Amino acid sequence: MAITDWPEHERPRERLLQLGATALTDAELLAIFLRVGVKGKSAVDLARDLLAHFDNDLTRLGSADIRDIATVSGMGPAKAVQLKAALELSRRALAADFKERDLLASPTAVRDWLRLKLAGLDHEIFGALWLDAKNRLITWEELFRGTLTQASVYPREVVKRALAHNAAAVLLCHNHPSGVAEPSSADEMLTQTLKQALALVEVRVLDHFIVAGTAQPLSFAEKGLL
Repeated sequence: MAITDWPEHERPRERLLQLGATALTDAELLAIFLRVGVKGKSAVDLARDLLAHFDNDLTRLGSADIRDIATVSGMGPAKAVQLKAALELSRRALAADFKERDLLASPTAVRDWLRLKLAGLDHEIFGALWLDAKNRLITWEELFRGTLTQASVYPREVVKRALAHNAAAVLLCHNHPSGVAEPSSADEMLTQTLKQALALVEVRVLDHFIVAGTAQPLSFAEKGLL
């Protein structure tokens, strides 16, 4: 049955207008974006199929490759591209907000952004959120990209990038494609090496996050590892 044949109070668009976006399910919000379904499926059915393909994990959907999204029956390349564009706009909107406020006062928002950015990737990324003297975001930067198991990180290059951005502080981050968030001894050693190297140019390492799967990103500062 098409959504237009549903009772008005059950239609996602009308529910959003009446109750607000927070009242809708993930599938209903996706359905509004998709606008139409395919033969035999409403937009809500298609949205449910899309979510199920990614184990109902919005983080995995947000990190998915366009080709993977397009494999869901009824999606196709055009809708997949539109969805990726919308998700990227969400990330950029959150990052723009970071430029107006102290990131240390918004730890949950930072974790959510990092999960959107890094969780679900099948390769390791080591990156940095460069901050000014008021802990506001200057920019996000991917510094190194590795294999499934490791990334080569060069302290000298990290220092050069800090100076290039005229940063006063940094939040380091990397992902564990294995899904295990616990830091390795190599992670701990690298963090200390970078902290010491950056201190020489008066850049503070405020934290180092590990992003792994759907778990909350691990904070080195909260673990007492800084």
